[in-house]
Amino acid sequence: MKMLLSNLILTGAILAFSFTGFSQEVLPKGLTDLEKANLRTYFANQAQNRAGITTPPTGNLRTMAEWEEIQALLITWTGQFDDIQSQIVDAAQEECEVLICCTDSNDVKNTLSGNGVPLSNVAFIEEDFNSIWMRDYAANTVYKNDVDSILLVDWIYNRPRPDDDAMPEFHAQFYNIPFYETTAAPTDLVNTGGNFMVDGHGTAFASELIEEENEPGNPYSVTPKTEAQIDAIMQDFMGLDRYIKMPVLPYDNIHHIDMHMKLLDEQTLLVSEYPTGVADGPQIEANLQYVLSNFNSMFGTPYKVVRITVPPSTSGLYPDNNGYYRTYSNQVFVNKTVLLPTYRQEYDTTAIRTLEEAMPGYTIVPIDVDNQGENLISLSGAIHCITHSIGVNDPMLITHQELEDTYDDANPYTVTAEIKHRSGISSATLYYKTSLTGPYTSVPMTLAGMDNYSANIPAQSVGTKIYYYVEGNAVSGKTQVRPIVAPDGYWEFEVLATVGVEEFANHGISLDEVFPNPANAITCIPLSAEVATTARITLRDITGKVVEVIHNGEVPVGESKYFFMANNYSAGSYMVVIETGNSVMSKKVMIK
Repeated sequence: MKMLLSNLILTGAILAFSFTGFSQEVLPKGLTDLEKANLRTYFANQAQNRAGITTPPTGNLRTMAEWEEIQALLITWTGQFDDIQSQIVDAAQEECEVLICCTDSNDVKNTLSGNGVPLSNVAFIEEDFNSIWMRDYAANTVYKNDVDSILLVDWIYNRPRPDDDAMPEFHAQFYNIPFYETTAAPTDLVNTGGNFMVDGHGTAFASELIEEENEPGNPYSVTPKTEAQIDAIMQDFMGLDRYIKMPVLPYDNIHHIDMHMKLLDEQTLLVSEYPTGVADGPQIEANLQYVLSNFNSMFGTPYKVVRITVPPSTSGLYPDNNGYYRTYSNQVFVNKTVLLPTYRQEYDTTAIRTLEEAMPGYTIVPIDVDNQGENLISLSGAIHCITHSIGVNDPMLITHQELEDTYDDANPYTVTAEIKHRSGISSATLYYKTSLTGPYTSVPMTLAGMDNYSANIPAQSVGTKIYYYVEGNAVSGKTQVRPIVAPDGYWEFEVLATVGVEEFANHGISLDEVFPNPANAITCIPLSAEVATTARITLRDITGKVVEVIHNGEVPVGESKYFFMANNYSAGSYMVVIETGNSVMSKKVMIK
C-alpha cells in the first residue's frame, strides 16, 4: 500500500526533502523555502489520478458539520508532539475511535501507555507520512440524501508532500468508505481543510485563498477556474449551495479561516477578537461585517456572533509584532467533547468560560500548544490543524433553530425540529425544564409535515428561563439527541418583562408610536436620541423570534426614522424591540 503515487516524478531536491516516518525536521503548516522553490516542478510532474473516483457522486449530497456525530478522529503521529497528541488521544478515545497513522505502532502504543492513555479505542495504520497537519490533507465526510450512505471527498493538497497526499485513501480503505477526488480536469481543485467550515446544510466558509490557488497562473498545474466554476465543483462533489469567501488576513501567512473563525452550530460564529486596531483585528471585523450584512443563517435570520479573545505572547506581542498566531478558534469537536488549544491561564480561563456559556454541556479539554517542550503554535497551527474526523455510517440529522428570548407570557412556545434518518423516524420527544436542578418534562412531538416535528412548551411567567432539547428515535432503533450533549447540555430562552418608554427614557433614547398601526405596508419606527448610541432594532413575532433585523448600528443624535415592510409578514401581533448595551424597550404593532 505504500507510495501509491508510483508514477510520481520528483526532482532530486524534492526527493531529498521528502521524508517519511519520524522526520528530522518539523514541517510547518506553511511552505518551507525549499518547498516554495520546487512547488511548480513537483505539481507539473505529479500524476493526480490515484485510486479515488474522479467523477462527482450521484444523488443529493450533504457535507457533514463538525458538531455532528463522528465514528473516528484521525491523527498522524510524528514523534514530535507526543504529550499534545497523547492528551488528544486520551480525551477523544472516550468519544470515538482514534485512528493513528504512524510508522511504528508499537512505539506509539508504548508512548501512550507510558503517558497513562488507554488503548481500548485506538486503531493504527502504518504508512509513510510527511507532516502532522491532518486537517489539511484528510478527506471530508459527505452523505447522500442528507442521511443516507457515507462517502469521503478529497481535494488536491496544496503542498508537495506526496505521503500526506496519499493518506485519505488509506482512511477510506480502513473504514471501507467510497472515496472521491477532485483530481481530474476540469474538476481538478486545490483546497485544504483548514480553510473550510461548513454548516451541514449546504453553506461553507473560506478565505479567498481558494480562488487564488485555482486562478490562472497557479503553481499547481490545475486548470484555471473562475469563482463560479469553483462553486460548481463544490456543489457537484459536496452538495454546497453557498460558498462564502472572505479576504485573506494580512498577518496570517497560511490564510486558513480555522485560525480565527469557527462555526459552533448552524447560526453561531465563533470569531477571534484582538485589541482595537491590532494585527488582524480590523480585517477580521471587516470580514465579519461583510458576512453579517450579506448573508443570513440557514434559518433566514442573522448569524449570531461569539467573540473570543486572542492571547498575545508572554511578552505581550501579537502577530503584527512577530508574536505567534495564537488562537482559540482552532479547536475541534469530538462528539460531546471540545479539544481546546490553550496558552496561559490568565487568558485560558476567560476563553473556557466563553465556550461554556456558548455551548453548555460540552466537556472542554484544554491542551497547551505553547510550551517550550512542544510549541506547536509556533508552526502556525493548533488542535484543529492536526486532527480530522469521519462521520458515522448511520447518522440521524436533527436541525432546530433555538428559540429566542420572548416577551410572551400568555401563549405556549412551539418547538419545531427537522429530524431525519434513513430508516424513518418512529417517534420524537421534546424535553424541557425551568430549573437546572429539576427534572425534564417530556412532550411527544407530532409530525408537522415533511420531516418536521413539533411540540409546545406551556406559557411561563415573566422571569422564567426554559431549558430544552429534542430526541429522535429511528425505525431502526437508533436514538439521537440535539444538542448532542443533552440532557447535560440544552438550548435555553427566557421570558422577559416589557420595558416601557417611560422607564427607558433615562438611557438617552426614546421610541415614539410606530405608525401606521395596524400596519399593512411600509411602517415607520421613529426614534429620538439625546446622544449618539449603538442600538439593534428588530421585529419579533409573538414568540419573541426575530423575523427581521431592521437596524444594527449607530443611532445618531436627534430624531431618526427606520422602516420595515409589514406586507412581508403574516397578519398578527408583533413587537418592535430596541436594544442598547444595557437596556431594552418595545412597542406592539399589529399587522393586518
